[in-house]
Amino acid sequence: MNVKDTLLAAKEASTRCATASEELRNNALSAMADALRDEVDRILEANKADMADARKAGMKDSLLDRLMLDGNRVFDIADALEELSDLPDPLGQVQDERTIAGGVQMQRISTPMGVVAMVYEARPNVTADAAGICVKSGNACVLRGGSAAHRSNLAIAGVLHEAAVRAGMPQNCILAVEDAERSATDELLRARGLVDLLIPRGGAGLISHCVEYATVPVIETGVGNCHLYVHDPADVAMATEIAVNAKCQRPGVCNAIETLLVDRSIARKALSSILPALFRNGVQYFHTDPISSEIASDLQIPAIVSTEEDWAREYLELEIAVKCVEGLDEAIAHVNTFGTKHSESIVTDDAQAAERFLSEVDAAAVYWNASTRFTDGGQFGLGAEIGISTQKLHARGPFALEALCSYKYVLRGSGQVRA
Repeated sequence: MNVKDTLLAAKEASTRCATASEELRNNALSAMADALRDEVDRILEANKADMADARKAGMKDSLLDRLMLDGNRVFDIADALEELSDLPDPLGQVQDERTIAGGVQMQRISTPMGVVAMVYEARPNVTADAAGICVKSGNACVLRGGSAAHRSNLAIAGVLHEAAVRAGMPQNCILAVEDAERSATDELLRARGLVDLLIPRGGAGLISHCVEYATVPVIETGVGNCHLYVHDPADVAMATEIAVNAKCQRPGVCNAIETLLVDRSIARKALSSILPALFRNGVQYFHTDPISSEIASDLQIPAIVSTEEDWAREYLELEIAVKCVEGLDEAIAHVNTFGTKHSESIVTDDAQAAERFLSEVDAAAVYWNASTRFTDGGQFGLGAEIGISTQKLHARGPFALEALCSYKYVLRGSGQVRA
């Protein structure tokens, strides 16, 4: 099917998805999880072909890590679908109830969005996450993955669609756009009346393009220029462990830190511990200001003199920017200037300073003495997420089921007319 026919089919299915019972939707999720496990060889064969093409094209290691599937990752994806089935039903929830003028009984009740379109890059796990969340929330799902993961996405979407339909969900409840050209994305962006909500997930270029050109409602998932700020007084050992986790565990994800800020008063003590630890754990490039550059040189750690652009970069690699600041005011100003409103953390023993940071930093998730890597739907207890929203309207932070629901007012009367 072309893009328009795909959307028309999804629109028709959406009315029946919305009325599917909770039991049916949960059974479908279980069937989808089982199907992923049963068809793991089919999925891995498709992924192997995508990986081969990506390596030939010179894809970066961090992006290859996002693209790569193995048996464990497929089984983890299946487990996430089963966890969704255990979550409370987001539909039919009475959010407000009252009697209005004339004795009419009014309720505000949660409902599905309708057709949710997902546009994303080289992360085939998003195919399953998005499909599962849409099934649980009673939405029809249209998936448009990136060309690098095209075979993987189509294989996963096909397995999930077949399983959901066998379980009793309507035909076309889960559809993948087969056209890998960028024009297919642009057609989704302009499909007013067919797409009820579009969610882009990927790099800054993709997100900016979708936000700028869409004529359908968009939830902006954010680029992750995240910071770790070490404020005097601080437990340097703790700061070191957090920095290594937040930067090195998975450098290619959006909740990894990209900039390290350290108070000048403890710069030498803190950086003498943190920089070697990052270096030992694979960080290859340090973009440093003059003070941290001098300390790095003394430690025989290679450093690059930073530019203004470095503070705003999302490296997604084993690279990090390092800056020494005068104190809390400068740190907060720096984060609010260069951050992308994703996840920000302070390490300090000063509770008052920490509370100021948590209050004044403008981000979807703010941390005190903890790694930014916790910004994740599963870690937050929300189940499989569909993205991390850095906007403030409708959804913010890791969002899943509730963000894919709207509501309607249901009013019951006994013949009342307005005076």
